[in-house]
Amino acid sequence: MGFKGLATLAVGMLAVTQALATVPSKPASATGANRPAASHMTAPHSATPHSTALSSSGAASSAAEDINSHSATSEGGTADYQPPHITVANPPAAPAPWSWQEQVAWGANIVLAILGYVGIMMCVSLLKKIGRQTEYAETAANAATASAQAALLNAQSVVHAERPWILISVESSRSQENSFTVVATNRGKTPAEIISTLERTRIVVDERRLPATPEYKAVKLDSPQVPVILLSGEFTAIQSFSREDVKELCDSEERLRRIETWEEKLYLYGKIIYKDLISPPGSQVHETNWCCWYIHGRQNSGLVMAGPQEYNSHT
Repeated sequence: MGFKGLATLAVGMLAVTQALATVPSKPASATGANRPAASHMTAPHSATPHSTALSSSGAASSAAEDINSHSATSEGGTADYQPPHITVANPPAAPAPWSWQEQVAWGANIVLAILGYVGIMMCVSLLKKIGRQTEYAETAANAATASAQAALLNAQSVVHAERPWILISVESSRSQENSFTVVATNRGKTPAEIISTLERTRIVVDERRLPATPEYKAVKLDSPQVPVILLSGEFTAIQSFSREDVKELCDSEERLRRIETWEEKLYLYGKIIYKDLISPPGSQVHETNWCCWYIHGRQNSGLVMAGPQEYNSHT
């Protein structure tokens, strides 16, 4: 190799050195394709001097271009130079092996979780069963209530069917002409105890002139009234009335004449208070209201049931 070749090689090496100094650094994660390979920097031993000179002259020209571009970039102030650096990442630490205490605790937690889930499911199932049993109990209670009400109604119907019923009728006297008797008869199936009786007479134009509610005078007895017990089918006299009683009620002959001509009417009405002996003590008592019209003729008389509904009621 002559002196010219040595000079060209020196210039080329100098240009390559300056070009490498001006190239910006690549990140540490750059692949091998971005790093310069050593094979491109050294020529093989089998290269001829001519090829070495050519490569040196090409490298020198590229280095000159890089120097010119680097000088232009430096003059513009747009490129920043960063020195190359290498980042070394530590390998991840290997997990520590489990101790037998940790394994036992992990197994115990799994068992507790399974037992808790089973317990929760059993509680839910138990609550559902309790709900169904409650519904069954409510249904049974409602059925028992309905059965009790039906039994009560049946018992009440039996009591009403077996209770005494006192009814009023009028009978003519067999011993006295134009004389009549008001009779109370027990038409029920059980005995009745008559507690008290009330009667009254009133002279009005017709039954529409009677008070809307029957009115009775207060009766004061010197001795307490003895209760009368009527068995089924038995009867008792309540009041007797005849033509002589009409004359005592009329305060004048004119009024008696008006009764005989039916311009005014004479009414007898009353009330019987009684109770049945099959009911418990303190039970509600019963009443029978009755009303009669005395028909006074010049020769013959009569007594018939009459009056508004309020005067002929039963409880």
